Amino acid sequence: MQRKQVIFIADSLDNAHKFQQVLAGFDVDVAAGSSLQFKNLLATHPSCDLVIYEAQSDALANVATVEAALAEEGSAAMLVVVDQGLLAELRLPVQVKADFVMAGACADECAARIRQLLWPGNEASATDFITIDNMTINLATYQVKVAGEPLDLTYLEYALLAFLATHPGRTYSRDALLRRVWGFDYYGGSRTVDVHVRRVRAKLGPELAQRLETVRGVGYLWNS
Repeated sequence: MQRKQVIFIADSLDNAHKFQQVLAGFDVDVAAGSSLQFKNLLATHPSCDLVIYEAQSDALANVATVEAALAEEGSAAMLVVVDQGLLAELRLPVQVKADFVMAGACADECAARIRQLLWPGNEASATDFITIDNMTINLATYQVKVAGEPLDLTYLEYALLAFLATHPGRTYSRDALLRRVWGFDYYGGSRTVDVHVRRVRAKLGPELAQRLETVRGVGYLWNS
């Protein structure tokens, strides 16, 4: 899936911290700021895909202003973060695709609403994410991040890593990996597995690379 651009607007540290963690699990670039910085952020990122806007007290009246700006600039969706006490006053935007979430909602609910706005019809569930140390593998979007930074993996490098990481503690021979990752129609030599393992290790870095173990005379395993 295509990498998305998100603008996150919040004036409270609690929401900023929570959404920072939630967004770290997605294949997105994030530009964050306060409500006073919204116009500048939108001007800098006119083709953004989603604006997450925290509506607090008088900021609730600005939802319509944000909606108008988004409708004029492009097709960005909007997620409004609203306190329970202001819910009765909330009027969701109608000119752009929009949803809301309560300020006290759990991270999983926030993530689900973000997925629905960014990837409608292709929403990933919690089971689509594998977290190992500081690495996150998104099985729905075929993306891997280490310490929040995306890894530049080829499809086969990703497929090899994802397969081994989802089958930890089990040793696979080179021929088995060729069948499971490359497919039955692959006619190349089994040493191509070694080449891809070396590349994956180099990109993972020394700490994570230690988990991708060589079993002498047999093949490879992922040590969980």
